[in-house]
Amino acid sequence: MLSDRSRPVVQATLPVVAENIGQIAKRFYGHMLGEQHPELLDGVFNRGNQAEGTQQVALAGSVAAFASALVQDPEQLPDKLLSRIAHKHASLGIRPDQYQIVHDNLFWAIADVLGDAVTPEVAAAWDEVYWLMAYALTNQERGLYSARGVRPETVWRPWQVERKITETDDVVTFVVKRIDDRLVKTSLPGQYVTVQMTMPDGVRQPRQYSLTRADDGEHRQFSVKRVHGGDKPDGEVSNLLHDTVDVGDTVTMSLPFGDVVLDDSGRPVVFASAGIGITPMAGMLSHLVTAGSGLDVTLLHADLDEADWALRGQVVDDIRALSDGSVHVWFERGAECSLPVDSVHSGLMDLSAVQLPEDAVYYLCGPLPFMQAVRSALVDRGVPPRDIQYEVFGPDLWQADLVTTPSPGAQAAA
Repeated sequence: MLSDRSRPVVQATLPVVAENIGQIAKRFYGHMLGEQHPELLDGVFNRGNQAEGTQQVALAGSVAAFASALVQDPEQLPDKLLSRIAHKHASLGIRPDQYQIVHDNLFWAIADVLGDAVTPEVAAAWDEVYWLMAYALTNQERGLYSARGVRPETVWRPWQVERKITETDDVVTFVVKRIDDRLVKTSLPGQYVTVQMTMPDGVRQPRQYSLTRADDGEHRQFSVKRVHGGDKPDGEVSNLLHDTVDVGDTVTMSLPFGDVVLDDSGRPVVFASAGIGITPMAGMLSHLVTAGSGLDVTLLHADLDEADWALRGQVVDDIRALSDGSVHVWFERGAECSLPVDSVHSGLMDLSAVQLPEDAVYYLCGPLPFMQAVRSALVDRGVPPRDIQYEVFGPDLWQADLVTTPSPGAQAAA
């Protein structure tokens, strides 16, 4: 709860902090990782995001969203945002003491950028905001570790690659088996793992990948899209996994985490995905098949064409294995599909082209503009926002909460 004393100060200074938070974040990361704690780049921070600046944008968005939520409702924390971040942190083995490191460097950066505008009163108010967020996160993370019977440093374990499957030109699936005697707790449908790779320069780099098939107690499966940087550096972890990791090799993975998991209320389920956003949907579909589900399940997927649709064989087979499943696809390069789908459309995903079940629970995954457009279209159709969940890839965990106002007949981009 934000105190009555701090709330008006945060409200008054939020615009100037938000205006400068990109520069604050840049100075913060430069100071913390470049000067004070470079060891955090080994195994904790994604240096690809650092190079692109997306990690800084993520921090800016999260802090601004949290502070704004406290100003609007000082007695209510933004639980959805906090849950996403806590699961991400737990998958990285973040420790409570690391929040003090972040605090010290962040407030150094705030003072460095804003100068005399940071009066003792302003510093105290924003200090309260920070620790409200930090304590909420550490409490959630403590619960996540406890529920799995681990400590931050023991979320990791080795797995051996048993199969490597080429899905598309840019997507590879890894099937890994456990090689130690530690108890394996099965994942929940929709969760992800962090894969920690040692780069050629010896620095460990973590990346999160959705589990794409239900666990069997001995194996886990995840799929990796090769990141082509274009005018930015290529994805160093995805390319390393594609080019150098093969059957028999060992990879280090975290326990499964993630708060976007399949609802067990017995209501109809609709999955809407685009591109590599199919991965958590594949995991949830696999769980439904394994459980012998009789739910009404609809899969909506958008991609460039059939050849670019990763895991297409698996998900269509799973849909057909369900007693009440259907799949509808949209391809930007034409309405042609050789698989036994219920309908295929040309262009961008258009929800008006399909009949959706009543009282369904929706799961979205794909590029942010896609999710925002689909979510807005669903809300316009009368779907309660509480019935729409979405998985966010990358560091910008806060942005999917932004609701765009759709134009008439709005479509979702693949």
